[in-house]
Amino acid sequence: MALQAGIVGLPNVGKSTLFNALSNAKAQAANFPFCTIEPNVGVITVPDGRLIELERLVKPQRVVPTTVEIVDIAGLVKGASKGEGLGNQFLGNIRNTDAIIHVLRCFDDDNVIHVDGSVNPVRDKEIIDIELQLKDLDGVDKKISRIEKQAKAGDKEAARAYEILTGLKAFLEAGKNARAYEVSPEDKEKYLRELGLLTIKPVIYVCNVDEKSVVGGNKHTAAVMEAIKDEQAEILLVSAAIESEIAVMENFEDRQLFLEDMGLSESGVARLIKSTYHLLHLITYFTAGVQEVRAWTITRGMLAPQAAGVIHTDFEKGFIRAEVIRYADFIKYGSEAACRDNGKLGVQGKGYVVEDGDIMHFLFNV
Repeated sequence: MALQAGIVGLPNVGKSTLFNALSNAKAQAANFPFCTIEPNVGVITVPDGRLIELERLVKPQRVVPTTVEIVDIAGLVKGASKGEGLGNQFLGNIRNTDAIIHVLRCFDDDNVIHVDGSVNPVRDKEIIDIELQLKDLDGVDKKISRIEKQAKAGDKEAARAYEILTGLKAFLEAGKNARAYEVSPEDKEKYLRELGLLTIKPVIYVCNVDEKSVVGGNKHTAAVMEAIKDEQAEILLVSAAIESEIAVMENFEDRQLFLEDMGLSESGVARLIKSTYHLLHLITYFTAGVQEVRAWTITRGMLAPQAAGVIHTDFEKGFIRAEVIRYADFIKYGSEAACRDNGKLGVQGKGYVVEDGDIMHFLFNV
């Protein structure tokens, strides 16, 4: 399951510094490889210590982690929703992502000039929000005009869509993002999904702070937290300056000591990757054998046949059953054979809901 997150932000907020730190993630640890697909796209593995433990016990020929694509999206100016500057390209790139990483400048530094002359992350957020909201409004208006006549003629389905869309239009016009619009999951899927709304995408607000604010925050991060309290969004405090220093350290122990001195348990890059993965309600299951230990990304709540289909569509079509070992049991007993001998290998059918960390083996027949 390919996962793509786009980094957005105004000039001089630290967006490029953060992306460059991600691009140097390969220097941070063996578990964080990075490769370039295009000049502004990188693929980074999702950090997962469980893979390391499985590798230690199984001793496979290779280990394959799950990944996230990070896209450095550039070109936003005021008027982007009307095609100004690189607006159409910018908005198109966002539309193709699963989640948005919105970088906000939350530090004061007279040597780094802000594009608008002063540091105000809430204003910066609103500049980008407005452009995305205007683009969404354009799509919503067009849809409303197509169904309005049917709705007023008594078509129940069209009437329901009209009700939801006119409510969303008012919501957007009030300067709010579609992700905070209250609608049932069923209605959201039925009436909003096809619109490809930009402001409905899950978002992580990354507050780029100075070194002394990376743990406790500051007045700017407090303002951002207040501004997003009603959104279904996550917030991270990250110092792009710290991440740049970590990125050039090749010694693992040096990096850990540096992080400890900063009062951090792990880098901002690692937290960002995990948060992006978590934001989309994704979980990981594993396949483990002497040839390969591999992590597989699925959506939380997936049934065993669907999870099998992530490996290959034939696995889902011909699904018979799944053999499942809990991660904790595998670590405790040390092998599949030992888990089987101790009654910790379960046989599950088509109705089994896969849990995070499950180690699975599928039986199928096509």
